[in-house]
Amino acid sequence: MRSDQEERDDLVKTMQFLHSRGWCDGTGGNFSVRLAHDPLHLLMAPSGVDKGNVNAEDLIVVDADGAVLEGNGGRASAETELHLCIMCSVAAGAVLHTHSVAATVLSRVHRRDGCIQLEGWEMLKGLNGIQSHETTLVLPVVANNQDMQQLSNAVRPHLNGTTRGILVAGHGLYAWGDNLEQARRHVEIIEFLLSAHLQYQQLCTMTNKTDS
Repeated sequence: MRSDQEERDDLVKTMQFLHSRGWCDGTGGNFSVRLAHDPLHLLMAPSGVDKGNVNAEDLIVVDADGAVLEGNGGRASAETELHLCIMCSVAAGAVLHTHSVAATVLSRVHRRDGCIQLEGWEMLKGLNGIQSHETTLVLPVVANNQDMQQLSNAVRPHLNGTTRGILVAGHGLYAWGDNLEQARRHVEIIEFLLSAHLQYQQLCTMTNKTDS
């Protein structure tokens, strides 16, 4: 069984990596790891801080109601409720929320479609359960909402055993996994796929060509 300090150190390393990729600039992004199942306790980054500069001792622990149980005065993110919704719906071990340019732009473009379809990319195989590039990944897109209860209600119907991520329009990506390592991999793969999809669409528009 992993120690609390190991979980803290790994979450900090993950945040630093995601920040280095430009996926949580400024104070953007929020990240959580399940520390305990019953009662549910989440280890999270505090709100309103640069995620690339967070230390292990800065992390907070919240309960199933989003109340801070441990932390050096840090506040829980307003989006803690959405993390809890995902954790409880799919039994995730970690939830990572990024604000990349590709995810933010594409989620706005496809908001009315309700999803983005990603297919034909070899990197799809990096997602848990996908064995071939000949797979269509349907990534749900929901409208943004500052009311976290309403946003959670919009996200909940899309949470099932096959979904690995969801986009909030004009906001970014939420991805998860059975543990922090898997969640980080899912973020990396989905962010790659979104970036490739965006560049592919741009090139197709410029050249008026597709590979179909």
